[in-house]
Amino acid sequence: MAGENTVKIAVVGFGPRGLGAVEALAEQAGAAASALHVDLFEPSSIPGAGPNFAPDESPVCQLNIPMRDIDIRPPHGSRCGAFADWLDAGVAPDAFSRRCDLGRYLEARYDDLRRQGGLSLRHDAAVIDRLERGDGGWMLRAGPGTWHGPYAEVLMTLGQPEVSPDKQLDHWQTHAASTGAVLHQAYPAWKLQRDATCWTGQTVAIRGLALSAFDVIRVLTLGQGGRFESGRYIASGREPGLLVPFSLDGLPPYPKPETAALDARFDPTKAETQRFAAAISSAAEAPPDVARRQVSDALLPAVCRVLDHLGEASGDAADWLSKEWQNPGSQETGPAISALQAGISMAEGSLAPSTGFVFGQVWRKWQNTLRRGYNPATTPPDTASLLVGFDEGLKRYSYGPPISACRELMALVEAGVVTLDFTADPEISLSPTGWTLAANGHRAETSVMIDGVLPSPDLSRISTPLVTGLIGKGWLCAMVDGLGAQLAADGQLLDRDGARIPGLGFLGRLALGSVIAADSLHDCFGQASVRWARGVVARNALRPE
Repeated sequence: MAGENTVKIAVVGFGPRGLGAVEALAEQAGAAASALHVDLFEPSSIPGAGPNFAPDESPVCQLNIPMRDIDIRPPHGSRCGAFADWLDAGVAPDAFSRRCDLGRYLEARYDDLRRQGGLSLRHDAAVIDRLERGDGGWMLRAGPGTWHGPYAEVLMTLGQPEVSPDKQLDHWQTHAASTGAVLHQAYPAWKLQRDATCWTGQTVAIRGLALSAFDVIRVLTLGQGGRFESGRYIASGREPGLLVPFSLDGLPPYPKPETAALDARFDPTKAETQRFAAAISSAAEAPPDVARRQVSDALLPAVCRVLDHLGEASGDAADWLSKEWQNPGSQETGPAISALQAGISMAEGSLAPSTGFVFGQVWRKWQNTLRRGYNPATTPPDTASLLVGFDEGLKRYSYGPPISACRELMALVEAGVVTLDFTADPEISLSPTGWTLAANGHRAETSVMIDGVLPSPDLSRISTPLVTGLIGKGWLCAMVDGLGAQLAADGQLLDRDGARIPGLGFLGRLALGSVIAADSLHDCFGQASVRWARGVVARNALRPE
């Protein structure tokens, strides 16, 4: 029961990012946390985990971060401890845990926070579809006639809301509905795994060849009873007959170095990291040309040192970096199978790393430094587009999958279960039963298409009523066309005139541009949440109940 001094807060969307924010709020409020009542609006029955890490998600879906690199520090006083300690399942430091295991850990952290008795927490499964500002604070609507509030503060951590389909997908949805073909989403993976039992022996196309495609492929093989033994795939007889992934560039992402020892070869020195930290803090507020030069001047020496240490020529590094700025993600060409094999060989240390691979690994090591320098800054729109585009392009290296998943993909190609003949932007035409893919003289007919493409954070494509309503009021404005929301450093929204909207917070990938490298588990528990929590404490006179 809220007392007369209670400050009421609403968090809309309570997955890992919402959990990180509320944990930070409890820490920042300290003894005054008892004056805070927080309503957590999350349709899932597992608050804190969110759909991506749901404990009931398919066990074949893996994290793309090895255990050695997972550093989501639990809050002070938590009884859960670090993820590796909590899991206590003998998972090696170089192994990649299951996403459902992380979900159980996040669920435990939420339970621990709730039992500590500082904040007053209430979970509500209602879907919020409208937000209004009243005399007493913010009001939230959960369907016609059902209002919650008033709240002194509202924080939206929405993850990836529904979007309007692009022209291709919209056309395919109409076609599938009229022909009986199947157009299926990649997630939730448990649903894909269940529905795939009806596709035994069929050809299944997969739209996208990034991390989601690896999940889809594992669900359609391991999830159907197949297994890998001694580098070979042993079919169960229940999986689809052929999987046909494709994307615009046709290349799979590169796996991370296999072991801690191999990974350490790409560690920047302390001095290099300090130089980069200063460079990105300055670059984030500079014009684009200055920002490009400042980041390059800090990044290039570190990459050249690594290349020289590994005995590789560093002479082409400057040219590679210049081309990457001009057209991020465009420098790798050639057959997908060659890129897959090269990636495996570089990650296991049997092939010298390419210049691009070294750039990507050094950049990965600096992701937290990048966020610390960029996110609190007031970044010019053109500079935001430049730096975000550069970071997104390097994700083909920095956000790579486990090497085990790449080896599995190679084994599936060798077993004839996956073909990479259609990966590079094939011609796709509609057929009476589905789709026809054509590339380099090859053709494939399919009646099942899996959409594994993660939507961009472009606010103009969001179709969720809560978001479209905020856009219509001028409270949620894109920083620049094609990117996410305009925010202050503490996560408060800036309206169409650039003025703060007191008490209205917004964190996550839909703020890309105001923040950078937001598609990260570590970002959910990072300084963006702390800055928001500090702002809440500063704006509200908290007195312990």
